[in-house]
Amino acid sequence: MDEAMKEYIMGALENVIDPELGIDIVNLGLIYDVDLEDDGHLIVTMTLTAMGCPLAGVIESEVKNAVAALPEVESVDVNIVWSPPWGKDKMSRMAKIALGVPD
Repeated sequence: MDEAMKEYIMGALENVIDPELGIDIVNLGLIYDVDLEDDGHLIVTMTLTAMGCPLAGVIESEVKNAVAALPEVESVDVNIVWSPPWGKDKMSRMAKIALGVPD
């Protein structure tokens, strides 16, 4: 998968808003990787801000819906991982400003 396709997929994922924080999951730094295979199968590797997040199912469903709308994507798997752990250092500058997190 080329860099342009990765950016295209990440752009679609920016439409998924973390319901608790009100910031998209890309700028929060929750997306670790996307891999679109030749057969159109997309694997999204991501984390959540905390283990046991009560909205994990909602976020996973919204991720699938956001990328399933892309014509290149035939199927989607969301792989939630805990290593490396998420931290505020993974947030974009925009997300830090919006949440009042010091840089």
